[in-house]
Amino acid sequence: MKKSEKNDIIGSLTEQINLSTHFYLTDIATLNAARTSNLRRLCDKQQVKLVVVKNTLLRLALEASNKEAKELYDVLSGNTSVMFCEDANVPAKLIKDFKKKNKLPILKGAYVQESVYIGEDQLDVLVT
Repeated sequence: MKKSEKNDIIGSLTEQINLSTHFYLTDIATLNAARTSNLRRLCDKQQVKLVVVKNTLLRLALEASNKEAKELYDVLSGNTSVMFCEDANVPAKLIKDFKKKNKLPILKGAYVQESVYIGEDQLDVLVT
């Protein structure tokens, strides 16, 4: 990927982060194509934007954003997808419901109402 393409992606991600009040970082790596499509459809219905990103580009976008989310840097390993949303608990509910039939997505972290949540164990807190 060319540097100009990377800069475009970083700029786009930074803009989305700045415009979003809430976003979730998840791992959907081992979902097959059909399940990934189902998850994307559910996200679309709930007005959640799901984006698969490179960790390095996401970190640079987080650094350039106006959000205080440095704690999320530690979860940027492996496969990472970002769920951008307007309603704070919609992605948490979506993840919890989807996990009833699937092992994924795994919640890596979330930025909700200017607070950072790390780890799958925070899912129940975020649902409420």
